[in-house]
Amino acid sequence: MSVLDIRDLKVEFPGRKSTFVAVQGVNLEVEAGKILGVVGESGAGKSTVGNAVIGLLQEPGRIAEGEVHLHGERIDQLSEKEKRHLRGRRVGMIFQDPLTSLDPLQTIESQLTETIRTHLPLSGSDATKRAIELLDAVGIPDPAERIKQYPHQFSGGMRQRVVIALALCAEPEVVIADEPTTALDVSIQAQILELMKKLCVERNVSMLVITHDMGVIADITDHVAVMYRGKLVEYGETDQVLGRPEHPYTQSLISAVPRPDIRVNRFPVVNYIEAAETPTKHIDISTHWLGKARDYAKPDGALVKIRDLSMRFETKGSVFPSRRKYFHAVKKVSFDIHEGETFGVVGESGSGKSTIARIITGLYHPSGGSIDFAGTELTSLMDHRQVLAMRRQMQMIFQDPYSSLNSRMRVRSIIAEPIKFHKLATSNSEVRQIVDDLLDHVGLGVAAGEKFPHEFSGGQRQRISIARALATRPRFLICDEPTSALDVSIQAQILNLLKDLQEELGLTMLFISHDLAVIRQMCNRIGVMKNGELCEVADCDALFENPQHDYTKQLLELMPSMELLSRANLQEEAGTSA
Repeated sequence: MSVLDIRDLKVEFPGRKSTFVAVQGVNLEVEAGKILGVVGESGAGKSTVGNAVIGLLQEPGRIAEGEVHLHGERIDQLSEKEKRHLRGRRVGMIFQDPLTSLDPLQTIESQLTETIRTHLPLSGSDATKRAIELLDAVGIPDPAERIKQYPHQFSGGMRQRVVIALALCAEPEVVIADEPTTALDVSIQAQILELMKKLCVERNVSMLVITHDMGVIADITDHVAVMYRGKLVEYGETDQVLGRPEHPYTQSLISAVPRPDIRVNRFPVVNYIEAAETPTKHIDISTHWLGKARDYAKPDGALVKIRDLSMRFETKGSVFPSRRKYFHAVKKVSFDIHEGETFGVVGESGSGKSTIARIITGLYHPSGGSIDFAGTELTSLMDHRQVLAMRRQMQMIFQDPYSSLNSRMRVRSIIAEPIKFHKLATSNSEVRQIVDDLLDHVGLGVAAGEKFPHEFSGGQRQRISIARALATRPRFLICDEPTSALDVSIQAQILNLLKDLQEELGLTMLFISHDLAVIRQMCNRIGVMKNGELCEVADCDALFENPQHDYTKQLLELMPSMELLSRANLQEEAGTSA
């Protein structure tokens, strides 16, 4: 008999004028010691299923039809008091963002022991002992010391381990993991996934893993359920669903996953989705703003030359220089970026990737070294007009498009702002024409200019960010994790758009990511960073096929296995290999 049994589940969210059906007719089973993966894109209903099981549907959401059984006992009709006892005791939950699951004002010990004593009849000392054992079980070093610390003193991967320990406090029968590795680097993700598999085997815990990451599904699940617009479209053993998918949506979803072993000219898109954003059509941009001849002189050699770049942050201040303490984020890094190429920088969180991007754009002032951009030494510029002229030539696309856009401004004003700031238009009507051209070119349309950022999806907001970056007609574009928060289909569209823009406008790009599969598809050359140092620089194919540095080899070995994924549609949709 299954540990968790979901039968004909229907979840509704009543509104004033209509009722939104988030989940319709879903049937799932999770066996003891097994992992069921629920995969799909944002809005598919994955998290709604998990919240319905654990009784955490946000009001006015409700289970309209169906049943949820735990070891044969129906749990969806329990009272709120009974559900509170169920949560943590019999069903554990691992959320996507560990910082939202942990109280920043309480120590790890306080949070673990509170959960343990709520569900188990243990004394304070016994609860502390069990909490230390749990931290040790999830791989946190020196658990007896670190249990006294606060969440902000842990890295992202370590915080996620604490959340897993919280979920296991009362020996639950089922653990629901909602996007447990989305924000983690490849090495930390591999550790967390290995830990989850180990817990299922050693503790016979059943696990429901909710994710849009096909690599996670391929790595750890025994069975997989594919959801689309609230409905279950395919369900079966992982090998069968990923290797021989039957439903057109599953086939399309798998084909859009970036592959580290094959390089293609374009990313295949999820063409099954009827109402999703469509890929940007080719637009002739030679007639107006973006097509104007740019007055940038051709550089002598590389466009960007970075030499011995260093950056340190003071962690402990003192009036005495000898007593100050520093964190060295970047240590004597040197590389070149040639005009028209895409240079990739890959590495874990804290390796210094984004710090380099912020130094180049002038957001940070380096502690040492030099940056030569098109023959101009950036770190020595003192004249304000020269600084602005350089900044006009380089623009940045950030990881989170929502936080990088002013939520109180309409899209038209957001894109127009850099045009007005740099005085690139002679009248308001010309500004409006430029903004309209940009909106059309990134596939949003002129009407999008009258809306606010919150009225758009994540992929659409990133298109707005790209349009804003193009507003100054730059020659150098810095992309800092531009697709890490996006679903696979939206990611494919944004990356294809960036490729089109580079080809049409002759852009030079610095592409920062921890996703090695995306890096391989986007970049001509790649630099690998660790702890602020540049370990290796090589041509893309050479780095993947014959890595030289031990750390690069380790990163490549830790990539989620994609061998199970069907390749039936890959060559047809992607075109010829690059």
